[in-house]
Amino acid sequence: MERAIQEEQYISHTPVSLLRAGIDTEDTMRAKFEKVIRDAQDSICKAIEDVDGKKFHQDAWTRADGGGGISRVLQDGNVWEKAGVNVSVVYGSMPPEAYRAATGNTELLKNKGDIGRVPFFAAGISSVMHPRNPHCPTMHFNYRYFETEEWNGIPGQWWFGGGTDITPSYIDEEDLKHFHGVYKQVCDRHDPTYYEKFKKWCDEYFLIKHRGERRGLGGIFFDDLNDKEPETILKFSTDAVNHVAEAYCPIIRKHMNDSFTAEEKQWQQLRRGRYVEFNLVYDRGTTFGLKTGGRIESILMSMPLTASWLYDNRPAPGSREADLLDACRNPRNWV
Repeated sequence: MERAIQEEQYISHTPVSLLRAGIDTEDTMRAKFEKVIRDAQDSICKAIEDVDGKKFHQDAWTRADGGGGISRVLQDGNVWEKAGVNVSVVYGSMPPEAYRAATGNTELLKNKGDIGRVPFFAAGISSVMHPRNPHCPTMHFNYRYFETEEWNGIPGQWWFGGGTDITPSYIDEEDLKHFHGVYKQVCDRHDPTYYEKFKKWCDEYFLIKHRGERRGLGGIFFDDLNDKEPETILKFSTDAVNHVAEAYCPIIRKHMNDSFTAEEKQWQQLRRGRYVEFNLVYDRGTTFGLKTGGRIESILMSMPLTASWLYDNRPAPGSREADLLDACRNPRNWV
């Protein structure tokens, strides 16, 4: 009974304070963004629980060097084999290599000499959801805000990043039109150039270079975004994270009771293997978390419970599996 109560104590009831005590006030961008991601964690977890019928388990954690987070995981559910939604707000200082991982620029600061550790603040919400049924797509989203302070003569910086993307094992064009359509509408409300630009960015970012194929069938992705006023980008990020459930849950409800074969389940396992490859080799968030001493259970929450690597697997020409692989190699426009 005590554990059940603990698991239902969502962020609004937790005693853990993620804001920097005595430093941040409610009018700072740090505090505003934290409120957005905490509210989003609550609403998205509620939407997923309504579909699955089981509750998320919650862990509150603190980081020795500053900050902490809330990890929620639904494992062995009725619909999802594993689903997680993490919120983290961390701060302190990081080595230059972690700063390079955060920016994606491997050459940054290399010619600056011994600059010491970089003071930073990073807040974000991240999620990966792996359904049981191979006709239900995996979905990922991440929205984050990052600041560095001025140090050793190097100016401070700030930027937003994020996106929502979908990874089906089988193509259902109506599903993809719905998912991409929701995010095109979100983008169009804020900047008519956003969808085309961020869809292309998503296709490029999630390329598994050693395979020559994308992890999935895209969505939107953006990073290092600071070309407008912070409040303007905050409104866009808020709109985007608040449409995760609308974009994803109708697709899951449509397919969660579909019948499937052992061969279709095996194909899902192979596609999950591609998911693992991308996250461990290329993902900037994973790299940053590992280089800044992040909580390993939260960083690796994105991993599926099960995955598979079959030697030299090649789908039959003209099959649905071959169609999916072609779309991963040659990105398509869905809306």
